[in-house]
Amino acid sequence: MLAIDGLTKRFGTATALDGVGFTVGPGEVFGFVGGNGAGKTTTMRIVLGVLDADAGTVSWRGAPLGPAGRRRIGYLPEERGLYPRMRVAEQLVYLARLHGLSRAEATAAVTGWTARTGLAGRRGDEVQKLSLGNQQRVQLCAALVHDPELLVLDEPFSGLDPAAVDTMAEVLRERAGAGVPVVFSSHQLELVERLCDRVGIISDGRMVAVGTVAQLRAGAADRWDVTGPPPGWADAVPGVRVLGTDGDRTRVELAPGTDDQALLAAALAAGPVHAFGPYRPPLTELYRDAVADRARPADAEGAS
Repeated sequence: MLAIDGLTKRFGTATALDGVGFTVGPGEVFGFVGGNGAGKTTTMRIVLGVLDADAGTVSWRGAPLGPAGRRRIGYLPEERGLYPRMRVAEQLVYLARLHGLSRAEATAAVTGWTARTGLAGRRGDEVQKLSLGNQQRVQLCAALVHDPELLVLDEPFSGLDPAAVDTMAEVLRERAGAGVPVVFSSHQLELVERLCDRVGIISDGRMVAVGTVAQLRAGAADRWDVTGPPPGWADAVPGVRVLGTDGDRTRVELAPGTDDQALLAAALAAGPVHAFGPYRPPLTELYRDAVADRARPADAEGAS
């Protein structure tokens, strides 16, 4: 298991990370999401040893993560980390050998992963002559070619077409199925929701939520969709705030302690009810709410 605990990192007077912590278990796909500058890449670079933390720890399998353990990580950086004039297969064999594979092992691994990611016909091409999407596939091969025990991927779906996204997602689920912990960052929250076992949301260097999407929903506001009565029926219902209407559907939020059966009774009094049920927000909405909740105390302090 990868365990990150209390990471703090400052650059001058700016605090990039403030007590960041989460775990990623064997076979788990963990989505690490946040806005630009939230601290995702800084966290990953500390895991990889590219940066040193000012405070906090990174542990792997119960022990501090050191150089030997980091050799077993498959890392895909957000920025292109390839030699542009090297040919695809030549470069991947070179990178695999840096991780300790023999030439024969490296060649076999490169053959397998380039075929798996749709690059079999591009092994002899210079990286700089590939499309950005195919360069990203090469980077994925570079992260996988040494059969890593942990995958850390920074925006791995960037620049990929839908077919390549599906291939990438399949590969990550396969690696997780083999027991490999996978942590990746992405701005594509619909994909994160579909692919990940758990999600961590970071904002301004602090973790604001960690859990399954179902757990994040359980902590969200109590929202309901009611279809049938004409718009306006819920405006005067005590403890009910109307969030919006779409035709004959009204979405409301209940104040703590408000009985949903009282909501239903009010709806029935206004007209026939064709559908009534809790609203399950997507991860995109849960993310916006979590980040907004994180910002409110700071805004209030700034206004005082």
